[in-house]
Amino acid sequence: TTLLFLSSQHNIEVSLFCWKKMVAKASRVKSSGQKNVEEEADDESSVSVYDSGVEDYGSDDSEEYDSNAEESADESSDEDGDEDDFEDQGSDDEEELIEKQRKDGKAEDEDGSDEELQIIEDFDAVPRAWAQPKSSKRGADGKIVPEETKDGDEVINDPAVSQLMHTDNFSSDDEDPEGEGNRIGRVPLHWYDEYDHIGYNAHGSKIIKQSANGAGGDLLDRALQNQDDLENRRYMVHDALNDKDVQLSQRQLEIIRRIQSGAFAHPEHDANPDYIDYFSGVNKEISGINSNRNEMKSRFQPSKFEKAQVRQLLHKLKRGEITMDFLTGKVRDMGDIRKKKREGDNNETFLMWKGDEEDELHLRKGPIHIAAPKLPPPTHAESYNPPEEYLPTDEDLKEWEEMEVKDRPHGLLIPKKFSNLRSVGAYEHAVRERFERCLDLYMCPRMMKRRLNIDPESLVPSLPKAADLRPFPTSKCVEFETPYDTGEVPMIRSLSVSPDGQFLASGASDGFVRVWEVQTGRLLRSWNISRLVASTSSTDETDLNESSLAAVVSVEWNPNRTHHCLLAAVGKCAVIIATGTSGPNDTDLTEALLAPGAVCKGDGGNLKSMKAGKAVRWEAFQPESIKVDGASASTPISAFGGSCGPIVALHTNHSMVCAKWHRKGDYFVTVSPKASAAAVLIHQLSKAKSQQPFSKAKGGDVQRACFHPSKPFLFVATKQHIRIYHLVKQAMVKRLLTGCRWVTSLDVHPSGDHIIAGSLDRKMVWFDLDLSETPYKTLRYHEKGLRHVSFHPRYPLMASASDDGSVHVFHNTVYSDLMRNPLIVPVKILRGHGIVKKLGVLSFAFHPSQPWLFSAGADGKIHLYQDI
Repeated sequence: TTLLFLSSQHNIEVSLFCWKKMVAKASRVKSSGQKNVEEEADDESSVSVYDSGVEDYGSDDSEEYDSNAEESADESSDEDGDEDDFEDQGSDDEEELIEKQRKDGKAEDEDGSDEELQIIEDFDAVPRAWAQPKSSKRGADGKIVPEETKDGDEVINDPAVSQLMHTDNFSSDDEDPEGEGNRIGRVPLHWYDEYDHIGYNAHGSKIIKQSANGAGGDLLDRALQNQDDLENRRYMVHDALNDKDVQLSQRQLEIIRRIQSGAFAHPEHDANPDYIDYFSGVNKEISGINSNRNEMKSRFQPSKFEKAQVRQLLHKLKRGEITMDFLTGKVRDMGDIRKKKREGDNNETFLMWKGDEEDELHLRKGPIHIAAPKLPPPTHAESYNPPEEYLPTDEDLKEWEEMEVKDRPHGLLIPKKFSNLRSVGAYEHAVRERFERCLDLYMCPRMMKRRLNIDPESLVPSLPKAADLRPFPTSKCVEFETPYDTGEVPMIRSLSVSPDGQFLASGASDGFVRVWEVQTGRLLRSWNISRLVASTSSTDETDLNESSLAAVVSVEWNPNRTHHCLLAAVGKCAVIIATGTSGPNDTDLTEALLAPGAVCKGDGGNLKSMKAGKAVRWEAFQPESIKVDGASASTPISAFGGSCGPIVALHTNHSMVCAKWHRKGDYFVTVSPKASAAAVLIHQLSKAKSQQPFSKAKGGDVQRACFHPSKPFLFVATKQHIRIYHLVKQAMVKRLLTGCRWVTSLDVHPSGDHIIAGSLDRKMVWFDLDLSETPYKTLRYHEKGLRHVSFHPRYPLMASASDDGSVHVFHNTVYSDLMRNPLIVPVKILRGHGIVKKLGVLSFAFHPSQPWLFSAGADGKIHLYQDI
């Protein structure tokens, strides 16, 4: 085909000459190859190339594959009945392929195509296949048993040695370490047909084609090169990507042959490895079976069999059949011990109750030995080269001589400086100091004192963290600004929150009662109660001035949700105010509650008791006597609110300091400290009646009073005591000793079993009514006197307000278990109020359903603290 494309006569003659020369070389190679095949077939003692100890892939004397010899070997092995031989995968197909190639070659030889036949037979002369390895047998000791050939020679097929010789040692990184390969990726190669380069390497340089630089040659040069490769047994493959020829190694040829024949690609692969009995083995580290199973429950439980053995040994030990020496292994047989006892009895006396833990020093006769105290370690002054500040001057030496030895800073020692340690002489006072120490040890009495090693932190109770006790108020969120006309800011004396938590009532020193909206801080209504009470008591309006107006000392919202009214204490009066916040279902109940008081004329006709008639007087406000401060002062806040504004006033003979509702919202109590026996008065709003429970004053001036939340008890606090009265039995139940100088506030826990009280001497005392009459806890956290203390109605919280301008919030958990004491932990200090005229926070109130706190101070501000 190549000769047809040559045009000139000269080129035709040269091509024919070269082609004849190439055919002659091919015939010589064929003759030599056939000769080698015949010699190998006659040689029956040849060793398989898979014997890694014999075969060398790099040598030129590699043995060629003989299919006839292998067939004869396979037949002989089958006749012998050896079932342990390796089953060659694809060996029969390979023999048939070689035999077919030989027949095709003979047929083409008969047809007369000698040149092509010579070339094909020359390729057949190349070793087409290698002998397959047989599976190696192993003996009982695990070593490989050598196989015997026909001549009796031993051949060892060790897979480990074969794997060491044949394993590929290539990686993707080692194929092109210099980065000279083509890196164009999946770009089609025909895109570079018009260029002199085939692509670019890792360094960005062009890869020049072999045809461009003259290295590739034409087709005739390639044909000659192929002939030389066949003579030298080189097998070349053209790498189209890098445009270069790559020589195949013997191993690569073997891999190609095995893939074509359908066998495993790598010769070292063992298709039938030795069986490892994983399931029958006992070594879990090798098998890995059941390694992820959990331990059985019986592994963590005591053995019943061992328990029975221990019980049996203890029984024998009690009866004396065995001893501890036998159990510990010191004596193997109890018969030896019994034999020794029979030979000689030991009659020595001993203490029956002596224990090994006793101190041997106390068992000695005579005084207890006490070790001498150690000498103090040497100081800088005793050094042979002391610092300059330790060296005495002449004046210091004269002063020391006049002093006693015990008063000198270093005793008999005078610090001196030496250039080296060899220059230091003997200490001149060594004998005297040693003698005086011996006298001290001999003359001074000493005694043994046992020191208690107690950790101070163990004495302090462990309290939980404040973050674990949430919720409680932490941050100021809303500030209520109090309006005023005078130059002085009014002080907020009292606070109260409605049962639904929507409204806030405040009483100030200017005599106003104000109602606020909690969510927005907006002022809804305000009534000048002080001026209204003064106008009804005095007929001359000229007597009304700012100095005569009293402050609102107490404001209390009715605790019943259906009763929308306020109780305010101002001067000598207690005023009932309708708030006008009721809904459509509560308006009639509120009007019915306030109706008896709205018709009182002030003549005492509604009071049957003479004592109460002298102490209190009910008088309703007339519509014409109420001076409206603003257009909306008497307008209800709610559309269904009904009446709004002051309804009735209760006039007493002395100034009030406190007014408290009963939890049902019908009864309330007022306190007038200077009224002697009439200091405490109980009133019923639904009947407009009052009663005086005490006929005599006991224990001094009454400061506070409140009802029990669920029982008919009345708590009355004087300056130093708290008395509990049973209203049905009309008797005193208990008297509590506060230990305070002046009680200023009082509150009862919602459970009714605990009481807290605050005093001006910075104390807040906690009483447990199930315990003694003395306080269970006394808390001193404020720097100045306390003005108000209170429990939260829902959350386990309590707080105390003081003149130092702060509010301390405490977490208090009361357990239903009577064996556990209440837990009291301080959690937060709320600040934000200023101090005016030595007064700080005067009152506060908890939100009924949220962990919020409202505080009022002498600076005229109201703050809302929420849990954020």
